[in-house]
Amino acid sequence: MSTFQNPTVDAAEASEALRGLAHASRVFEDPADTYAVLGDLLAGVRSLRQVLDQLATAHLKHRVRAHDDAGDQTAGATDALAATAELQQAAALLDGVHDRVDTAMAASGRISWYPAPTAPGPVSRWVSVVFLEGQDADEVLTIIDRDGADTAIEHLAGFDMGEETTQAALVNGYVYDTIPTGPLDRTTTTGTYTLTYNHDHGHVSLHRAHPEAQEPTAEAPTPRRAPAQSRARRPAPRVEEDDDWFAPSQSQSSSVSRGRAL
Repeated sequence: MSTFQNPTVDAAEASEALRGLAHASRVFEDPADTYAVLGDLLAGVRSLRQVLDQLATAHLKHRVRAHDDAGDQTAGATDALAATAELQQAAALLDGVHDRVDTAMAASGRISWYPAPTAPGPVSRWVSVVFLEGQDADEVLTIIDRDGADTAIEHLAGFDMGEETTQAALVNGYVYDTIPTGPLDRTTTTGTYTLTYNHDHGHVSLHRAHPEAQEPTAEAPTPRRAPAQSRARRPAPRVEEDDDWFAPSQSQSSSVSRGRAL
């Protein structure tokens, strides 16, 4: 909880909050959320810019109290002025950061995020291309022993007539949710084909993957986009001597104080 009065406590809390954001922003489940994060970061950059200005002023204002470890006031004042100059330069550099983030936020606000494409589901059915036993199977089993299962699959693929084979399998009921195998059968898969063979029983079979037809979608996916009210550009606060950005807002509206502090 911000104190709005103790800079040491609030700086520690801001550091912890940024560390948490760095961890949480490693993955965005919904990319539309990046717009809101950019808006809060933009407000944070403006607040950080003011903090650096105020730190520089503090070093300059209290330089007469600055001493080095040996008690030399001149050396301490010199270091205070050096810190002031560096802090002022850092604050000026943040102006460029602010402009870049502001431009990125404007571009992000024009994006309509569509749902992630759905990966095709796994193959759930198999079409029987050919089943051989006896002497016909022995020839293929010899090929397996001599040249390997992949060569046998290439040989049996010659029985596949494409759509004609598919339709014949559908008519005759030779379409399976899982490849039919026995306890001693061995299988090898190459591409869309799976070979099943059994030397003891003397049979071989070849099945081809047959993906299920996708159900037509009822309506097109709806893109995600930042809410219209949040897409309005947040006004840059005016820096005035008597304007304390970190003071608690008198208004109960969270939208007013959100851009004024981390």
